[in-house]
Amino acid sequence: MAPAAEQGKEASALPAGQAGAGQRPSLKPLRLLVPYLLRYRLRALLACGALLLAALATLAVPIAVRRMIDHGFSGEGALIDNYFGVMIGVVFVLAIASALRFYLVTTLGERIVSDLREEVFAHLTRLSASFFDRSQTGEMMSRLTADTTQIKAAVGASVSVALRNLVLFLGAGTMMVITSPKLSLFVLAAIPVIVLPLVAFGRAVRRRSRIAQDSLADASAYAAETIGAVRTLQAFTSETYADARFRGAVEGAFEAARQSTLSRAVLTAIAIFLIFASVVLVLWVGAADVLAGGMTPGRLSQFVLYAVFAAGGLGELSQVWGEIQQAAGAAERLFEILHVKPDVTAPANPTRLPDKARAEVAFENVRFFYPTRADAPALDGVSFKVAPGEKVAIVGPSGAGKSTIFHLILRFYDPTSGRVTFDGVDIAKTDPRDLRRHIALVPQEAAIFASSVRDNIAFGKPDASDAEIERAADMAAATEFIRRMPQGFGTLIGERGVTLSGGQRQRIAIARAILRNAPLLLLDEATSSLDAESETLVQQALEHSMEGRTTLVIAHRLATVLSCDRILVLENGRIVEEGTHEQLAGTGGLYARLARLQFGLS
Repeated sequence: MAPAAEQGKEASALPAGQAGAGQRPSLKPLRLLVPYLLRYRLRALLACGALLLAALATLAVPIAVRRMIDHGFSGEGALIDNYFGVMIGVVFVLAIASALRFYLVTTLGERIVSDLREEVFAHLTRLSASFFDRSQTGEMMSRLTADTTQIKAAVGASVSVALRNLVLFLGAGTMMVITSPKLSLFVLAAIPVIVLPLVAFGRAVRRRSRIAQDSLADASAYAAETIGAVRTLQAFTSETYADARFRGAVEGAFEAARQSTLSRAVLTAIAIFLIFASVVLVLWVGAADVLAGGMTPGRLSQFVLYAVFAAGGLGELSQVWGEIQQAAGAAERLFEILHVKPDVTAPANPTRLPDKARAEVAFENVRFFYPTRADAPALDGVSFKVAPGEKVAIVGPSGAGKSTIFHLILRFYDPTSGRVTFDGVDIAKTDPRDLRRHIALVPQEAAIFASSVRDNIAFGKPDASDAEIERAADMAAATEFIRRMPQGFGTLIGERGVTLSGGQRQRIAIARAILRNAPLLLLDEATSSLDAESETLVQQALEHSMEGRTTLVIAHRLATVLSCDRILVLENGRIVEEGTHEQLAGTGGLYARLARLQFGLS
């Protein structure tokens, strides 16, 4: 049972990570984006340079204003032209630097998020089956799209705004001290009063943002699941029930988002009031100094402008702080996926299978528990051997463990105990990708993608030529109906092949397996969706494709069973009978009973 528990680690890793929503908030998840940023050091440095230049140009404006006020209106009329000329130059530099900063930072954010999306998707496609046993597709899609968009908004805008305003705040603060130390003391005294509420409310914003993102993911997961089964939904007239359930999920997401927005609104209100109240107080004291002759009007104007810059910078920081907190929550959810380790991995030094495999398959006292059903074995002491080129049928009632055998051969899972070998090699010592390239699978539910017929067949061999694709379609008895389509092999067949019949989808899946030309063929009730005429054609094609190949067939159809060299009968995860059809049909055991019930034999 210990290995079964270990297999559960991957599947439970993601839900465990969601508990982080209740932990103390931090920006640590954003640190995980640093390696992505470092890939584009030059662009990041240029963006920082443009940001710094724009900030310096902005900080030069109050100095020019002070000189205009103190000297431009004091009878030295010739100087005012120079001051305004300098002002225009400063504004020009500010405009160019700001535009450059915007372009560089925005494209940098887009680039980082594109890399992150690609990496998350690639990682998802390599996770073990146990992860998807407990995960929802819609939840994963929400993380891949909505959460990455949240990060893009932060990296491409919020972080830039935060850095610009941080530089402005520090620069303006320094210039305030230089301009008037006395007035600066009033401002410095107000900073703790301003910053402490921002930090406190910032934590609440991030916590509630994470809850909002999780709630939205739940709604997205339900929508994806329901839309994917819309025909079943309509057939059972369950639209009202589905609407009500989705409305509840959406309203939950809205309430979570409202709470998050309320926290940000309160944060913004507190920041704006405290910041500009301090500016008014400073202006009040400064005006008294001007009237007393302690400072010139120009110097007061310079100080007020710097105070406004500092206050505005701090105010903007308070606003984008909430957005950055939201991005931290999104990054946390994304990196939860990236930190999940697959249960089934290649060993450090995998045993490489020969390019021309014989495809001999053996189970040696295999016991297996699914991670989600660790209390009952799916297979219990299963042992058998399939010789190269042999055709073996696996039959038994539903839940007997037939599909589990295929799952273990494909190394979607590793056995709890015992071992599975391929050409005498323990497949646990092989690279799963190396193993799977020797196997072609026709599943019971054909997976059809929203692309052309040609692309769907070529999924089994992406570099196949048109001639190879058409030959595989011929062998699968699919050419006739494909040729009747508007664009033939180039026809788009919709998501999950909704424009095709069940039999047509199955024949495309069979063509895909034939095109792969692998030494081991796994057929999971491959002809179950075909009519009698198509079944005959496909059966002939499969007979041809089986020649020289090891074939394992899960079947309930008599024609498929009769063509096999041997039959394994499973019940409750154990092999209870083994032999040919003629041998088993006359024993009066489970196979004979199944034959009477399903094959109509007397």
